[in-house]
Amino acid sequence: MSEVIVHKAGPGLTVQDLGRPGRAHLGLSRGGAADPVALYEAAALLSQSTPQAAIEMAGMGGTFEVTAPTRIALTGAPMRASLGTQALRWNATHLLSPGARLTIGAAERGSYGYLSFAGGIETPELLSSRSTHVTAGLGAALKEGTRLPLGEDLDPGAASVGLPLDTRFSGGDIRYIAGPQTALFAPEVLAQFEATRFTRSATANRQGVRLEADARFPSQAPAGLASDFILEGDLQMTGDGLPYVLLCECQTIGGYPRIGTVIAPDLPVVAQAGQGAELRFRQITLEEADRIASAHDVRLKELRRKVQPLIRDPSLIHDLLSYQLISGVTAGDELEG
Repeated sequence: MSEVIVHKAGPGLTVQDLGRPGRAHLGLSRGGAADPVALYEAAALLSQSTPQAAIEMAGMGGTFEVTAPTRIALTGAPMRASLGTQALRWNATHLLSPGARLTIGAAERGSYGYLSFAGGIETPELLSSRSTHVTAGLGAALKEGTRLPLGEDLDPGAASVGLPLDTRFSGGDIRYIAGPQTALFAPEVLAQFEATRFTRSATANRQGVRLEADARFPSQAPAGLASDFILEGDLQMTGDGLPYVLLCECQTIGGYPRIGTVIAPDLPVVAQAGQGAELRFRQITLEEADRIASAHDVRLKELRRKVQPLIRDPSLIHDLLSYQLISGVTAGDELEG
């Protein structure tokens, strides 16, 4: 079995797939990729029927090598990437050969980048997933010297392809639905909440993102509000009147009042927002949320139609002379005889 070797690891490298949904009642949040869309993009690029486990890189990548030829896909937050001295395009596939070193640096926009492999990462499954869930004690962050098993790439010679880079890495408008505690916030507080431009705080990880603003958003919750089930996407209003958006590794019970819940299609925008990125919130109805979710599912399924062959700059092809650039050359006088 082939492997990927981690020669250098940034501080937030983990193996992630789509996680473990449906286990909140057991005290386990979904986990999985902070930006699941990036795994669907990788699946489309690598012609995978379903997204496979990949390496998630929080803000910074690392240096990697494989023991057998395999195609890789680079998706999620754009990061500086190179193969030797050759810069690599993001949101695209590339062939990684044994002995070559893939170097991935800091994120240029967004927060979470993904390194996917054509055969997927084949570490053992725990509770039907290969995802690392640090807060639950399932797996651990990758470090220098880690070796991960890879599935076989059945077509390493396939042409490189790419997808247009998405716009979800710079903040934007976020839609949310009302929840069981929305009524604990006065109408004027809800109006101010939607009129406020929040910035993503430096306080953020896979559990949640703190938002900063000059305004405060107090609730009318009684003292000693009972703890209740909470979910990924919940907008928890902490004691200082500023919200946290809970993400994929959030706790499953909490006592802070929730002003609402961010819809799943917009959560990647929150997760990918870099420090200082602006976010604004707009409440929508449950019916609207259902329509948006359906359209989002269709968009993910149609990603493969948007995949296009890469057009490479000849000046950047280090092995240009190994290609057959001209065919059918003749001396020019064959017909004279």
